[in-house]
Amino acid sequence: MNQQTQAIRNDLTQLAEDARALMAATADVAGDKVTEARKRLTTALDRGRDIYGQARARAAEGARAADQVVHEHPYEAIAIGVGVGALLGYLIARRCMGDASRSS
Repeated sequence: MNQQTQAIRNDLTQLAEDARALMAATADVAGDKVTEARKRLTTALDRGRDIYGQARARAAEGARAADQVVHEHPYEAIAIGVGVGALLGYLIARRCMGDASRSS
């Protein structure tokens, strides 16, 4: 998941850089359509930067809250982790057993 997040972040960063380069390259181009497109692009970049900042702040806040809960209730957190692991293990084993019986 972290690699996917990093890949998305890299793609968005590259997109923003390309958009800024396009705006710089068209800075001396006159015309109502170009001017309007530049304004919309600037607005979209600003909005994207704001949304990214909000999402990052929310993620950090969620991580801090989860860390606090785990520190306040360590045994419960361990029990939940073991329970979820056992449930996933059971479901995966059941699915594998079902696949094996169908292929025979």
